[in-house]
Amino acid sequence: MFIPGICSITFRKLPAEEVVRLVSRSAVKAVEWGGDIHVPHGDLSAAREVRKMSEDAGLEVASYGSYYRLGEETSLPFSSVCETARELGAPVIRVWAGRKGSAEADDRLWKTIAEDGRRVAALAEAAGISVALEYHGNTLTDTRESAARLLSDISHPRMGTYWQPFSHLSVDDNLLNLRSALAHLVNIHAFSWETREGRTVRMPLSAGADAWKRYLASAAQTGKDHRVLLEFVPDDAPEAFLRDAQTLASLVRSVRER
Repeated sequence: MFIPGICSITFRKLPAEEVVRLVSRSAVKAVEWGGDIHVPHGDLSAAREVRKMSEDAGLEVASYGSYYRLGEETSLPFSSVCETARELGAPVIRVWAGRKGSAEADDRLWKTIAEDGRRVAALAEAAGISVALEYHGNTLTDTRESAARLLSDISHPRMGTYWQPFSHLSVDDNLLNLRSALAHLVNIHAFSWETREGRTVRMPLSAGADAWKRYLASAAQTGKDHRVLLEFVPDDAPEAFLRDAQTLASLVRSVRER
């Protein structure tokens, strides 16, 4: 089953309470709270406050969108990230697979990131939380082959992956990426972007509705629950979010009814 929601970083300029009010007006009822602005890593008071605000508004805390980079424990202790997620009531922590694309990574970097992946997955497991990799360029999840390799190298039951389409790829190629990730799929980041003259342009989600019907139909094959989270909207506009939220809710309903 799909649960539609939003990443709070869609509205970095809004305080958490305004994000809660806005999402409460929308067709989605789950939030991935970002670890940079709304629930800073290590700010347990903010985590508890945002958790209460979410619960009082009837919103689900879908996940904690951390900015922990595997292999960089000295920059940001994962124990702090994990404790923050626990206070937030987040079932999943999003982490990043380093800072280099797979084509640039040497064997030493692969080993470092995989070992740290196992370590953080074990720490999260002890707290009753799961971990999922951001599926993103300039990291070790920038291709389906590299993402599959990293998940295999980490090989921990509490480590999974997000998925999102890459704007420079065709729908068919994005589907191949998604199918490769299905066995480890946790959540999905949803948006409709186009690449024009080397520039990324944010489009209404409705512009990519046909593609998203195919993506969701494929992801539904897991038979598991997945949060499908809007990430960024045209012009960062609340009105654009409300429209995209309605589109996403409709897409989710259409897949459920098949």
